[in-house]
Amino acid sequence: MFQKAKQFLREVKIEMKKVTWPTKKETVATTSVVLLTVFIIAFFLGLVDFILSKGIGSLIK
Repeated sequence: MFQKAKQFLREVKIEMKKVTWPTKKETVATTSVVLLTVFIIAFFLGLVDFILSKGIGSLIK
């Protein structure tokens, strides 16, 4: 059991060396794009929700 665990961790170490990690600049840029996209979609959905709730509210009255 311990041999299998050691082998697994050895293989993980080898695979982690193959990973291409992003630079700080790339990470900041992609995070900014994701946050901007989330805020735009949240604003759009909030606006649609507001318009639909006002429209349905006026139909019910």
